[in-house]
Amino acid sequence: MNSPRYAPAGLLLSCGRRHVVFDGGPGAEPPPRPRRLDGWLVTDEAAELRTAVRRMAEERGVVARMGGLDAGELRVRALPVLHTSHPTCGYRIEAGGAVVVWAPEFWEFPEWAGGADLMFAEASAWNRRIRFRGGVGGHAHVREIGPEAARCGVRRLVYAHIGRPCLRAMDQGLRPAYGEWGVEGRVYRV
Repeated sequence: MNSPRYAPAGLLLSCGRRHVVFDGGPGAEPPPRPRRLDGWLVTDEAAELRTAVRRMAEERGVVARMGGLDAGELRVRALPVLHTSHPTCGYRIEAGGAVVVWAPEFWEFPEWAGGADLMFAEASAWNRRIRFRGGVGGHAHVREIGPEAARCGVRRLVYAHIGRPCLRAMDQGLRPAYGEWGVEGRVYRV
């Protein structure tokens, strides 16, 4: 997402000796270490940053792709999200009894995120959905996502992919009723 304040939403998952990148892009590259990546997974293979992400992944010796991954105790499942006219997904990540969800873009809250210990969620819009031209999906808003996450038993909700409406809300000192704003470079542990 082209944000005036933040690098593209991305996540580096470290689980033991396993390391997987999710989305990202210029300004949100994984650090030089770990040297070895087990995968680079994307939520939208037609995203605006696809060329840059593919190049970055190739430089690290992996192929950026949409799909699952099994590596030892780490299990990553690509699950569909309603977002746009072509296939998009989020990820349910399971290891050692913990569940993390990476779903930075969706029009409807993904029920499969239920029970997550930690969820990184959409935050493009604050209090009104953003509808794509032609009515082919869009972005849910933070004021509806929080209650849905709570209803589905998400224990910790972190908003990623922070769009202009949420930046304006942040500048006004507004906070989500449930969840917290993501912070670049922060380490989240489960």
